[in-house]
Amino acid sequence: MQEENKDIIAWLYCPDTEINYPVVQSKDNEYYLRRLLDGTWNIAGTLFMDYRNAADCSDLHTIIYGHNMKDSSMFSGLMKYTDKSFWESHKIIRFDTLTEKCDYEVIAAFKTVVYTDSPESFKYYQFVNADTADEFNAYIAKCKELALYDTGVTAEYGDKLITLSTCEYSRNNGRMVVVAKKIAE
Repeated sequence: MQEENKDIIAWLYCPDTEINYPVVQSKDNEYYLRRLLDGTWNIAGTLFMDYRNAADCSDLHTIIYGHNMKDSSMFSGLMKYTDKSFWESHKIIRFDTLTEKCDYEVIAAFKTVVYTDSPESFKYYQFVNADTADEFNAYIAKCKELALYDTGVTAEYGDKLITLSTCEYSRNNGRMVVVAKKIAE
């Protein structure tokens, strides 16, 4: 697929959801928001990695965005993680890069609001990479604080994370977020 589109940098799979898609990256976070892999306009867009992340997925923290579509496509399957019983049988997310196949274990699933300075807002999308252990630990602590349930899983500085983000419609500018850490092979 990368021969057809050089922007494809990974594949994401969440069992028992419709999430089984390539992940792309462009020079901004707007291009694939409403475009398919071939560049044609489409409201569903394509799953895309934050433009600030390293294209080889080598950052300690990688953010992936996708739409929450009513037809259950794209990232609508993330909403299943609001239910602890779903998480209990779906703790692992598959994120394969161009160079390795990786499993990630869910650390936290939470809802938040964005684009506001309200106390309810967690600007997780501003944490692109951890420069220090304190930054990393603060991010994990906030994710755990907001978590809809306790997974009993945490992460330490040096662990690789993926954060999956989609719209959540119970409030204005709501987001559903799932954070997972790479499992050692």
